[in-house]
Amino acid sequence: MTNFEVPEIDALPEDIQERIEKETEDAGFTPNVFRAMAYKPSHFWSFFDYHDALVEDSALEREEIEMIVVTVSGANDCLYCVVAHGALCRVYAEDPQLADQLATNHRAADLGPNHRAMLDFAVKLTNSPGSVTREDLLVLRNNGFSEEAIWDIASVVAFYNLSNRLAIVADMRPNEEFYSIGRE
Repeated sequence: MTNFEVPEIDALPEDIQERIEKETEDAGFTPNVFRAMAYKPSHFWSFFDYHDALVEDSALEREEIEMIVVTVSGANDCLYCVVAHGALCRVYAEDPQLADQLATNHRAADLGPNHRAMLDFAVKLTNSPGSVTREDLLVLRNNGFSEEAIWDIASVVAFYNLSNRLAIVADMRPNEEFYSIGRE
């Protein structure tokens, strides 16, 4: 993060230090988003609690969540999220090429009709939210998405539009480790 000061971990509240230590242990490195979001400790927990709810209580598969994140982040030109979530997409989808396709042009990716509809909706909600209609929801229903799944798709899109904008304003940079995860 180059546009704002990155706090030292030992200067943060203890509960935030513990969360960062857990993430560091799980990943084998500290994803930069944790230190960046700690810039404003009062916002840290709301941000990560909502993130955790999106991935832990969802009608979507984790690979679908990451597909949405990479596609939306590509549409928003968010380097951090494309690279970091591209790594997660490669891992959860077990596909070393999918994230690159989604980040540049999801319409050119090798997707089934349900995932294409999901990502078309995600991009429309990102780029022109005022043009989303009931017909767009009907397309998702006709492609097998439940009411809960449609809500979850919209929630992931909304959250990552927020996240992308914060990462861009902060000039948050992806960790080098993310570039190679899931490529072998």
